[in-house]
Amino acid sequence: MLSRTADHLFWMSRYTERAENTARMLDVNYQTSLLPQSAAVAQVGWEGLLTISELMYTYTQKYGKDITPRNVLDFMVRDEANPSSIFSCLRAARENARAVRGALTTEFWETQNQTWLELNRMLKSKNFERDPAEFFEWVKFRSHLSRGVAIGTMLQDEAFHFYRMGTFLERADNTARLLDVKFHAVHSDFFGAASELDQEYDFYHWSAILRSVSGFEVYRKVYRDVITPERVAELLILRADMPRSLAASLNEVVNNLSVVSNDHSGETLRRAGKLKADLQYARIDEILSTGLHAFLTQFLDRVNELGGRISQDFLVPSH
Repeated sequence: MLSRTADHLFWMSRYTERAENTARMLDVNYQTSLLPQSAAVAQVGWEGLLTISELMYTYTQKYGKDITPRNVLDFMVRDEANPSSIFSCLRAARENARAVRGALTTEFWETQNQTWLELNRMLKSKNFERDPAEFFEWVKFRSHLSRGVAIGTMLQDEAFHFYRMGTFLERADNTARLLDVKFHAVHSDFFGAASELDQEYDFYHWSAILRSVSGFEVYRKVYRDVITPERVAELLILRADMPRSLAASLNEVVNNLSVVSNDHSGETLRRAGKLKADLQYARIDEILSTGLHAFLTQFLDRVNELGGRISQDFLVPSH
């Protein structure tokens, strides 16, 4: 398989997943902002969105230090100059799909192309401004549809596995960033008991984190108890049966990497396998005792290094 084709498929899936992740975070923050809360608490939420995506500097260059819901939503949804906006991600996904049209099934290409066309119509008709929550649900649905069509119609050859690898590498990165920023926002490297005044806020805070990764119902099913920071961290880091957890994402990366491995990728596969094993045999109390921020920072460094090695072993940068 041509490395340039693999590169387009890899990045097509990463951009689609990134658009979905951005929609998830924006949706939860928008819904949370409608709840009774202080201006300071609301401000922390909107700042966190920019921090997760490492876009605080880019945002302030355009809007100044005034971080408002309207500006953040506009910046993260429709801003063509922001490479991580939903508009930019879905445009890049469509362009990568168009570049390898011959490697995709007709259904898959039409899904990607239709998503891009509908996005433009929705933004021009002001659908987003009228109902942001409905727009975010649409973005998530189109991402789900894209993955479903890929699984249901594509030959499970190398093209398919590069597509899947990109999806789960991006997902691991996003979940780790989300956890790091959201836990840091409430100083949760120290897991003390919440005061009575804090308990209601804590419930909405941790519920929002879970809902952003479709994990609220999963949490209730697994733990059948009140929501605690320790268990949220365990679910989203170590539970391999939680689809958006770090462990589940790394399992998929390793499985797909194993299928496409070649004579030059042995070290990359070894490092991916080691990262997977570290999650598989870790315990949440050990992670928290050494510092969640330190653990997640190291994880992100290793994931980024893994992405770089995959590009070096297989891909010709073209996205």
